Parts: sequence; C-alpha cells; structure tokens
Amino acid sequence: MFYSRVLRLKGNTILGWGRKWSGRRAMSLAAHHGRAFRLVEDGFLRSVGRCESSVSLVLDGKGIYYDCTEPSDLESLSQTTLSQVEFERARSIIAMWRSERLSKYNAERDLPEPLPSRYVLVCDQTLGDASISHGCADVQSFVHMMQAALNEYPEHGIILKTHPDVMTRGKKGYFDISVLLANNKVRVIADSVHPVSLLKHADAVYTVTSQMGFEALIWGKRVRCFGMPFYAGWGLTEDELPAPDRRKPVTLEQLVHAALVKYPRYINPVTMQRCEPEVAFRHVGLQRRKRQEFPEQITAIGFSHWKRPFIAAFLQGSDVNFVKSLVNHPCTGESQTIAVWGSAEFPDAPETSNGLRIEDGFLRSSGLGADLVRPLSLVIDNIGIYYDATRPSQLERILETQVLEDAAVRRANGLRDRIIELDLSKYNLGNETWDRPNGHGPVILVVGQVETDASIRLGSPEVRSNVELLRRVRRETPSAYIVYKPHPDVLAGLRRHGDGERDALAFADEVLARPVSLGQLMGQVDEVHTMTSLLGFEALIRGAKVVCHGLPFYAGWGLTEDRIPCPRRTRRLTVAELVHGALISYPRYFNYERDCFVEPEHAVEQLAAMANCGPQRRSLHRKILRSAIVAWLKLKGNMR
Repeated sequence: MFYSRVLRLKGNTILGWGRKWSGRRAMSLAAHHGRAFRLVEDGFLRSVGRCESSVSLVLDGKGIYYDCTEPSDLESLSQTTLSQVEFERARSIIAMWRSERLSKYNAERDLPEPLPSRYVLVCDQTLGDASISHGCADVQSFVHMMQAALNEYPEHGIILKTHPDVMTRGKKGYFDISVLLANNKVRVIADSVHPVSLLKHADAVYTVTSQMGFEALIWGKRVRCFGMPFYAGWGLTEDELPAPDRRKPVTLEQLVHAALVKYPRYINPVTMQRCEPEVAFRHVGLQRRKRQEFPEQITAIGFSHWKRPFIAAFLQGSDVNFVKSLVNHPCTGESQTIAVWGSAEFPDAPETSNGLRIEDGFLRSSGLGADLVRPLSLVIDNIGIYYDATRPSQLERILETQVLEDAAVRRANGLRDRIIELDLSKYNLGNETWDRPNGHGPVILVVGQVETDASIRLGSPEVRSNVELLRRVRRETPSAYIVYKPHPDVLAGLRRHGDGERDALAFADEVLARPVSLGQLMGQVDEVHTMTSLLGFEALIRGAKVVCHGLPFYAGWGLTEDRIPCPRRTRRLTVAELVHGALISYPRYFNYERDCFVEPEHAVEQLAAMANCGPQRRSLHRKILRSAIVAWLKLKGNMR
C-alpha cells in the first residue's frame, strides 16, 4: 500500500533525513523501486539561532557525511583536485569564515570572562548523537579524549565546552560534570557561548566527532580526533582511529571547498532564492554583528506603544524591557543600558549607565513617520544623536575618523548611484514633475521644516524658523526665483505650520505643495538652502549646491556652503565618504517580513518596490490613534 503511493509521486528521487528512520526508508524505497535517493542534513553553516530556519542543507546521494562506515558525496568531493580559481576561492572562504566569526550556530555571544593564557579546548557532545556511533566512537572515546588532553598538556588549562543542547534543551552530555569540577585544571563552560571565542586562542582542540574540530582546522589549530568525523583521516588531524581506506591525504583547501562550497546548498534568507556560500556567510555575519552590538539587557524608556514592536526588532539580540519611566523600574546595576527616542532627556540613573539614542534613519519608509508608518532603518547612537550639533555623535565620529578602502568607496558610489536611479528619499512621497520658470535668474529651493523639530533647536542657533530662513535668502539674493517647499508633515496636517509660514509668499515666488520627484526637482534648481533638513543631504547626493544656515550632520565637511562653523569637524570629505558614513556605517536596516537585518543595498531595493506602490497609509487602528493624537494636540493648543 505504502509502496504503491510512492510510485504515483512525481519525480525520480526519494528524500530522507540522514540516518534517521526517514533516511533509512528513503534508501530502502529507492533500492526497491530503482530510484535515486538523497539523504538530507543541515549544512555546516546552519543558521543564526538554533530554532531559526537553516540557510544550508546537504543532499547526499551515496550516504551521509557523518557516517564513516559508508562512502559519501563529501568524501568524493574532498578528493577532487582544485583548479587555481577553486583553490583561491577556498582560501577566500577560509578568510571569510574567520573574519565573520562564523560557526554552525551563531546567536550566542562571546564568552564574557577571560580565559587562561594557555589552554586546550575539549569538546563534549550530546548523548546519543548519531555522529558518535556512525563515527566509530562511544562513551569510552570521551574518557580517553579527556585523559589525553590532561596528559599531553600538563602545563595548560583544560576548557571543557558542553554542547549547547545540554543547557537549552535539557539533553545530557558524555561527561560527568560534577567529577570534572573537582579537578582544578578543568574549567567547564556550560553556558551557550559563541564557539569562536573559545577556538580562536586555544593551542589545541580535542574532539570525538564534533563540528568544532572542523572549525578549529579553519582557524589553523592542532586537532586531535577520538572518533572518525568527516574531517578526520585526510592527514589534517591527529587521529586515534585508523582512517577508512577511501580517505587519502588532501589539503585543507580541498576539504573546505568540498564541505562549504560544493557539498551544501545555500538559500538567501531574504530573497528565499538559492545563493552562493559567500552570500549566506555575509548574511549570517551581519545578523551576528548586529545582534551583539549592544548589551544583553536594555531598558527602553518612554516609547509609545506603536513604536515598541519595531524598536524590539531593531534591537534583536538584546532583551528589551519597555517602561514609561524609572520611577517604578529602578536601575538594578551599574551597567544598566538605557534607550530613549531622539533627544529625550535620560532619566536619573547611575552615572555609569550606558545611554542609547534611537532615531529614524535617512532612508526610512514610503510614507510619513508621523502617519505611523514603521521605518526600514534606524540609527542607534551611544554618543549623542546626529542632529544635535552641540555635542559629538557617533555619526560625527565615523565621518571624522573612518578611512575607507577602495572597495568601500566603490560600494558607497554604487549605493549613491542606485538611490539616484530609483529616485529615493527619506519618505518617498512623490513622483510629479516641476519645471523652472523661463527668463528668471538663479532658482533657489528653500526647504521648510517642522519648527518644533529638535534638529532646529539643537542645530540652528541663528535661524530658527522657516520665515526667518526665507527672509534671509531673499535678502541675500533679491533677484532669485525662490521656491519654498513646506515640510510634508505640515502639508499632511500632521504637524502645525510655523509662525508666519502661511505667509511664505511674502518672501518666496512660489510655494511647492505638490509631491514632486526629488531627483527631477534637483535638476531644476541652482541652489538648495536649508537650516538642518535632511533634504540638504539628499540634494548633495544628487550633486546640487547646498547652503546650510544651521549645522546639520552633512555640514562642516567641505561639501556645503556653511554659515556656521563646527571646529570639531576637521576633515574634508568626498560625497562617497559622507554616503558611506551616513547610509552604510551609521544606520541599521531591518526586513520585517523575513525578521532579519539587511544591508542598505537590499533596503534600497525594498524601499523602491514600496514606493512604486505609493506611500503607505495608516491601518484603521492607526488612524484612530492618529486622530486621538491630533485631538490631544489641538486641546493643548499646539495646532492651528
């Protein structure tokens, strides 16, 4: 009955999982019906977290890599002679694995405590792991391994790393931890920590069949094997067991090329398409870096309820506790990290508390933040915040100190070109055209802002209103054709007009209230004047002349005509350097659909796709929330 159903299935290959029941069944059915089989297992770079989807799988048509008693595709691939291109790629893969600090799982943080100056690493495994029995090992293999480590390195410390599943899933290992703890030479690390922090400085690695032995080879370590894993028997490890006759000496490059390039299949978790290993490596490395950038515990104070979900997403990797204030949630330790929105005041807290300021990024959304459209990018600053010119910020430090290699400059130029090509801006609201009038002198675009915005208060000490800016520009250029562009929040009725802003035509020749394409507009004007608006940065990207009457983050670097100096900013930057700092180094980008961080290049494509569908609108519950906010502001007299 079962066999007959299989025969009606399409395809000629039967899949099963490793040496589990389904794998054995797949091989049996394949033999019975004359079909091919593939045994499936996780690849050697599996995922970020242990419960997350795998980025790689192996499909083996001969056996499975961890069963040394039978041939496998990996064994055959490992003995393939590499071309020069393949050899160089293998070397590059090794370098990338190390630079991205990768392992099979990558969510754990580095070990916070210091390690001995000289130590060897001994790897425990979960009891009953299939790689143990199929690697010709047993319980005694672990006993012999520990004794060998103690005997062969009498002057070293011994670090025993238990398998993460022993802590997270309640499984058992092969060692009696209570006995080992009585030995003052042995230090047991049972917590989930990133393996690289243990491998990197170990003088040797002792393993039965753990993948950490393979990773240790990538890190150039001496590896002692007490079973017969896939990476043993090739002349790269010191083995207690005789190698199968099938295995002959190979180079590390051959093994790495086979195990990480040819044997697995990778998927890009963002596009959900097949990809090369380098793409998967970069993706996992990005997740690892972003998840570990901030402390494990963060207290976020004063965030509205609608912001909390996306704030938690952007702080993925940290446990975020949202509170209204610290009154009923006092700091519990000197290392407490507090996060606030923008320029909000930090509450009373221990002087040693760390502070994070969070704000929208410069490529934000298709739709207004004031319209409760969640952002695709945020900046999280542990020094200040980019629009506060009264003190340094992380962005200012990046721009002042970061030296870019040629590849980084090319990347920044490519990102800039793509933004121009796709005509992207912060909010991506319009695609209408505007043509400059005929027969006039210079055409100047004056950019309006929300006058209560903190960037004016903290970055524009001389000109503090839109009317003041218009008056100054008219006074300086009386013959110019001045076009005034109000802030989109004001045009949408989500923020109030500035004092006298409704009378802008007293100084401007035209008020541009239509949703105009930014790229098209920049091609029609001769100069852009602003206090601190981000539109000045967007104009710089497009090659326009920008005059700053305040001190935005992009002023003071020799790219703009500045009315106010900033002695802290001493470098003269190129536009590429500014773009790299502001759009690559400083922000973080998030894909909500895939629940992961993405590079700015992907965010740009996603933003363009969203913009093509028109600005996002509020859902019903957000409309109700926005109506309540507007009503409250009117009650307080903050709207006209």
